[in-house]
Parts: sequence; structure tokens; C-alpha cells
Amino acid sequence: MLTEIEKEQHVLVIFPHPDDEAFGVSGTIAIHTQRGTPVTYACLTLGEMGRNLGNPPFTNRESLPDVRKAELKKASEAIGIKDLRMMGLRDKTLEFEDDGKMADLVSDLLDELKPSLVISFYPGFSVHPDHEATARAVVRAIRRLPEEKRPKLHLVAFASNTDSDLGQPDLTYDISSVFEQKMAALRAHISQTAWMLKEMKNLLDQNDEATVQRIKFERFWLYRWDNDKVSEI
Repeated sequence: MLTEIEKEQHVLVIFPHPDDEAFGVSGTIAIHTQRGTPVTYACLTLGEMGRNLGNPPFTNRESLPDVRKAELKKASEAIGIKDLRMMGLRDKTLEFEDDGKMADLVSDLLDELKPSLVISFYPGFSVHPDHEATARAVVRAIRRLPEEKRPKLHLVAFASNTDSDLGQPDLTYDISSVFEQKMAALRAHISQTAWMLKEMKNLLDQNDEATVQRIKFERFWLYRWDNDKVSEI
């Protein structure tokens, strides 16, 4: 069932890599920014260990961090983000960071911005170790707050067991009205997305239902505080 995107006071988006925002939430972000809602994007790393170097390759391992930084800025501009924070952690090492310090980083953002909504990954359902470390830090930081002061927490999940273990999404947004902004964000991350954009366009031109659903609708789950697995880790 489709859900209307609520008006927020401030949205805080926390992901570990450039392009994490483009695939799953860039349409939602674009709708918020079109409404004039402040959106802060805290990107924890520059994705400098990404395997893709363009297709055909146009960068190398040494220059990739600068390329991805520029792509992140361009993607953020495409969807109206004015407050982009590059947090300076190292790609593919977040699982080894101190859990308390990771949560402190998020707590500092919460204290400064006092967002009404936080968007991130769902712990246990986001596959990549950096995704999981980010998701745990977000949940831990928000758990520190009194329940009445906690922002809403909308989470992206895409592990193979998501539907069986979490059930259907709690929120499904039709982002067709900002589809071009979403595509612009994806194109901005061209070092990582070149291989898929041509295929995606072909499938969309054919009105492939699965591709339409994946690109023009964005899905979120609410965190189950009554079944808080992160507190056990």
C-alpha cells in the first residue's frame, strides 16, 4: 500500500558509501528538499575501496577517492541536499571501528541537528559489513535518547530474508514525480553505475514491472524496538 511522505522538520540521512543514497532513497530525499525541508547527509566514507573504476575504466585506485568525492557532491546537488557531511572514516573498515565511538558519532549529529526523521540501513538486513556497522551505530545512538525524544527511524532493507523475517515494508513511496532527479543522482555516481544504467534504461523502456517497482518506488521499514537485536550484539 502506498504511503504519503510526511512533512518533516529536518531529515538526517546516514549511509557509509557514496551512492548508497542514490539507489534506495534519492527520490524520497528529493521530495523532502523540494518541500524546503532541510536534509543533512552524513556519508561515513568516500567508498575508496570500491571495485568499480568506471566502464570503461577512467580512474585508478589512487585517484578513486577524489572521483567518488566529486560524484557524491554532484549527486547531492541533483537531489537538493545542501548539507553534505563527509565524515572521513575508511571504506571497508567500519566493522572494525569501536562500537561506542561509532554510536557517539551519530549521537553528536542527533544532538546538533535534532532531526525529526533519520534514514539509514536496517541492522541485520543490509548485507555489507559497512552497512551493518552503520545501521547498528544509528540504532544504538537513537536508543540512548528518551523514547519521547527519539526521531522517527525509517530503514532500508534488502537482504534475501527481508520479506520472510521483517515482512512487507511499513512505508512505500511513489517517487515518480522526482524520477529524473533520482536518475540524475544515479548518473552522478558514474564510476559505480555505468555498468547498470544502460540495462536499467532498456528495462524501463520496456516497462519491465520489476524494474519499475525497484526504481520508481522506495520502501522503508520501521525499527522493531520491541525486538531490538542490536542490544544483544
